[in-house]
Amino acid sequence: MTRQELIKQIREKQSFLCVGLDTDLKKIPQHLLDEEDPIFAFNKAIITATAPYCVAYKPNLAFYEAFGVKGIVSFEKTIKFLKEQYPDHFIIADAKRGDIGNTSAMYARTFFEEYDVDSLTVAPYMGEDSVTPFLGYDGKWVILLALTSNKGSQDFQLTSSPDGERLFEKVIRRSQQWATDEQLMYVVGATQGKMFEDIRRLAPTHFLLVPGVGAQGGSLEEVCRYGMNKDCGLLVNSSRGIIYASCEKDFAEIAAEKAHELQQQMAAELRKANII
Repeated sequence: MTRQELIKQIREKQSFLCVGLDTDLKKIPQHLLDEEDPIFAFNKAIITATAPYCVAYKPNLAFYEAFGVKGIVSFEKTIKFLKEQYPDHFIIADAKRGDIGNTSAMYARTFFEEYDVDSLTVAPYMGEDSVTPFLGYDGKWVILLALTSNKGSQDFQLTSSPDGERLFEKVIRRSQQWATDEQLMYVVGATQGKMFEDIRRLAPTHFLLVPGVGAQGGSLEEVCRYGMNKDCGLLVNSSRGIIYASCEKDFAEIAAEKAHELQQQMAAELRKANII
């Protein structure tokens, strides 16, 4: 999916919602455990219910790898279902890969050739040669960790060099030498609030993947006030607040309601910014 195609989807659906598929067998409705593949059964129902209200889905690999081969099969089936039934939705594999060059090349091959997802989250700690193998695929996106929403982000990401540049700022500045806003996005946690102004000074046109709205306490209004650009430039993720809003047989219906609520809020923000 190109940048312009993504922007088109945002405008048509009046939404920049990404639904996180963090599927945990301990949290899904118990009646689904009788299914041959409970993880896929849950994902399929959630996707079908929420597809009208979102532009992207983000399965987190940890929730699939935790179940070994069966979990990976569920992940593959989920990706295949999305690509066949909802090809206009942007697929993010949240795997946070990044290693020495030849290892990163194999990770890139896994996700962009074998699974054929649109994008992959990548950790930049090992530098340019650990990231560039992911950038060698036309039409695929790298979503680089920049300023995350967890408490421990302060341990490294906010530390400053002698010239006053913080580590997350250096990541954003340097990485723009490797790729353009047609292929590179950044992860910025919704709980960072006004820090989005600092992000936008460095990356005014890039898309930002924003986790942390909902269960983690991030404010959608605040994210939009400081982080939205003329093309929207945001993919705001909600996982638990949507997919686990109910653990009963009405789970998919309630998930749709929660996704619709967020979509309506996003539409209001898009109108406020004169994007739609």
